[in-house]
Amino acid sequence: MVNFNITLFEPEIPQNTGSIGRLCVSTGCKLHLIEPLGFSLEDKYLKRAGMDYWNKLDYTIYPNWDKFMQSNPDAVLHFFSTHGTTSFYDVEYSPGDYLVFGKESAGLPQEFYEKYRDRMRIIPMPGEFFRSINLANSVSIALYEAMRQNRTVWDKSE
Repeated sequence: MVNFNITLFEPEIPQNTGSIGRLCVSTGCKLHLIEPLGFSLEDKYLKRAGMDYWNKLDYTIYPNWDKFMQSNPDAVLHFFSTHGTTSFYDVEYSPGDYLVFGKESAGLPQEFYEKYRDRMRIIPMPGEFFRSINLANSVSIALYEAMRQNRTVWDKSE
C-alpha cells in the first residue's frame, strides 16, 4: 500500500520536483503530477535532484485537475497553502491521503480556495514572512507530520 500520495499542481521548478520524487521513493509515497509542468521529465536538473532514484519512483502524470479527480474519485485531499485556514498540525492524516501542493510561483488556483475551503492547510511560519517556504521543504514538512501521526516506521531488516 502507498504510504501517502504527494500531488503537485503544475510544478514549475525541476529541482523541487526531483527532490520531491526522491523523498517519495524513500518514504514509500506515490507522486502525482498535474500538467502543465514547467520542465521536461528529461530535464538534467530534475534528474540531478532525483539522482538515480527517479527510475524507482511510482508516479502518474495527469493532463489537468479534472482528469486527476476522475482517476482518484475517492481521494482524501489536504491542500497546503499560505492561505490555508487550518494549521497542518491540527489535522488527522491517514495512510493513502493526498497531500496537494500548488505551483511555486502562484500556489493553487483561486477556485480551489472556494471549492475546497475546509481542506486548506497552512504550515505556520512564525519568522519573517516573505512569501512562503520552498515547495520541496513544504512537502517534506507536511509528509513527515502525516507519517509521525501514523507512527510510520521502516524496518530495514525486512
